[in-house]
Amino acid sequence: MRSDSLGPRVLLRKMRELMADPLDPQARLDEIVRQIAATMAAEVCSLYVLRADGVLELYATQGLNPGSVHLAQLRLGEGLVGTIAATARPLNLNDAQKHPAFTYLPETGEEIYNSFLGVPILRAGRTLGTLVIQNRANRLYRDEEAEALETVAMVVAEMIAAGSLEGVSRPGVVLDLSRPAHFEGTGLAEGIGLGHVVLHEPRVVVTNLFNEDVEAEIDRLHKALAELRISVEDMLARRDMAADGEHRAVLEAYRMFAHDRGWVRRLEEAVRNGLTAEASVEKVQSDMRARMMHMSDPYIRERLNDFDDLANRLLRQLMGRGDDPFAPETQGDAILVCRSMGAAELLDYRREQVRGLVLEEGAATSHVVIVARALGIPVVGQAKGVVSMAENGDAILVDGEEGIVHLRPPADVESVFAERVEFRARRQERYRALRDTPARSRDGQDVDLMMNAGLLVDLPHLDQAGAAGIGLFRTELQFMIASAMPRASEQERFYAAVLEAAGERPVTFRTLDIGGDKVLPYLHQSPEENPALGYRALRLALDRPGLMRTQLRALMRAASGRDLRIMVPMVSDLSEMRQARDLISREFKHLTRFGHHLPHRLQLGAMIEVPSILYQLDELMQLVDFVSVGSNDLFQFFFAVDRGNAQVANRFDDLSPPFAKALRDIVEAGRRNSVGVTLCGEMAGRPLSAMALLGLGFRSISMTSSAIGPVKAMLIELDIADLEAKMTAFLADGRRRTTLRRFLEDYATSHSIPL
Repeated sequence: MRSDSLGPRVLLRKMRELMADPLDPQARLDEIVRQIAATMAAEVCSLYVLRADGVLELYATQGLNPGSVHLAQLRLGEGLVGTIAATARPLNLNDAQKHPAFTYLPETGEEIYNSFLGVPILRAGRTLGTLVIQNRANRLYRDEEAEALETVAMVVAEMIAAGSLEGVSRPGVVLDLSRPAHFEGTGLAEGIGLGHVVLHEPRVVVTNLFNEDVEAEIDRLHKALAELRISVEDMLARRDMAADGEHRAVLEAYRMFAHDRGWVRRLEEAVRNGLTAEASVEKVQSDMRARMMHMSDPYIRERLNDFDDLANRLLRQLMGRGDDPFAPETQGDAILVCRSMGAAELLDYRREQVRGLVLEEGAATSHVVIVARALGIPVVGQAKGVVSMAENGDAILVDGEEGIVHLRPPADVESVFAERVEFRARRQERYRALRDTPARSRDGQDVDLMMNAGLLVDLPHLDQAGAAGIGLFRTELQFMIASAMPRASEQERFYAAVLEAAGERPVTFRTLDIGGDKVLPYLHQSPEENPALGYRALRLALDRPGLMRTQLRALMRAASGRDLRIMVPMVSDLSEMRQARDLISREFKHLTRFGHHLPHRLQLGAMIEVPSILYQLDELMQLVDFVSVGSNDLFQFFFAVDRGNAQVANRFDDLSPPFAKALRDIVEAGRRNSVGVTLCGEMAGRPLSAMALLGLGFRSISMTSSAIGPVKAMLIELDIADLEAKMTAFLADGRRRTTLRRFLEDYATSHSIPL
């Protein structure tokens, strides 16, 4: 920036004057980019606006070919400009053409410019476009230059949102947000949802940007901060923490942010640069989001959601809105739409009102996705741009199986989705009718159809699905949704509630399976190149025995007078299993010595997830009471395939003869040693692969609650003995001409087995 520039305040004053000039919209835009270029000593300044069809159109430029205005276009996510709009993050580059996202538009003539600074044009969390400056010289722009550009972007955002650009675009293109929009993301939790958009958090629209009295605005800011802190303290004091323990950790994080001095200093600085108190909150919120999203630290990324919520609360205080976002009021057909969301925040919505969740971010292992899956809520993630295009109340369709979102859908698309929902409802009704039907095959063999769980919200599904018990309780989920390590007393109450809900049905608790893609925000772990193969699960627990001992003690005390089943994950070698046995034995003796009531019977199990243990099966089964196959990880390690890598995830089939033979070896080892064998993982929840497991000899499998109905419908029509004999012959045939999957599909078709 030139030495005579005074930073954001100078530009803000010039923008204020421009807004008051009686110019037509295009002339005003042209003058805005000219003033920015002149003030910031930039050879190029360009303004792109995001249209309703997801295209970024060049609306004004100083320095590029003027003939490219309204002709140069980029899709959302395309090129540097599209990347900024899609991610809502700025880019500051000293050699733009070397960036992997760089896209050359020949009509603009921008190839001679090397340095690049682009910021998103944001309004209340919605991306409306991108503002860019460029220079020939290779340089990185300074922080104060980026801040000046971000401040001006707020003014431009207000122009766009106020409809000041109507008629500026080329003929036939409009900026309205009433047209249908289609997004392709990733299906993260199956199901179909039809309803209306509920933006989380609902946008607080700031329209008053320029302050008239700096000290008065500072005073307003401090009063609002004081009210915010009181409201957080009130929430902590009045909530029933025993009933709503998952939420308390989130509130504690809010308290920390509300008293953060660095945040307050940045707010005050934005006010002194000429913004109102509420505009300063919105600007700092956008800045913080952009900076934090660059960080890989999982703790910081998880806390970003807490910070966003706190900033929205402060905006409400400043604008006189007293609604409590911790008790959201929604209609009965809400589809929640947001960039990201904390797991506890989803639990604040009434389950019966939520029909779906759409995230611009999110992955299958995100905390909120885990909770949504447990609640039976369909989820689509990686739906880039959906927040910018959606408004509260818009009609929306969510397909959690295909990863598709239709916003403001045409009538014919809505009709097709309605038919699919009706079909699924009829099918689910048939499955519910099987709830009390014994899980017994056509030839009279009983099978235990167990349920996977991990949170208290899962437990009502035990009765609803007719599960025989909980074959896998993921204890790490309680730790993952907390912002501090759960105390021993908290863990004990939690496990006791699980056992109480299960009644006489068995519950298998898996000890902490953390590390890899399951990161505890408060437990420091060094970055790993291959986390799935690294310091995780039992490996970590044995090195940190205090963590495991606390959990074991809580489990044993919670199971007083009951049967307790404890299973350890990721066993790679017999020595690890022996160490785990010794640790459990010492804790049992410790509690006995101090007179605690103990479990009536304690059974110890091991998860078979690592291929090395396949060559130690008989020895392993001398050390345990039961084993459970973790089919997801075992398959991943068996074929050396990353399930999260789209390029290789579908290259190998879990219904393949090599993997089937490995699973059969485990079953046969269990029979030889009179040790119970079960399987938990995605295989168990798909009727075709569940049928294969029965044909391999499994008589206990554990799955999501929603899968029990379809699997039971398959089971009661299946002659297991016949399938087992035919599968054995198929696997023994070295000259087979078809795949195992095709063999099973043909078998199901010829025997009228529903899949």
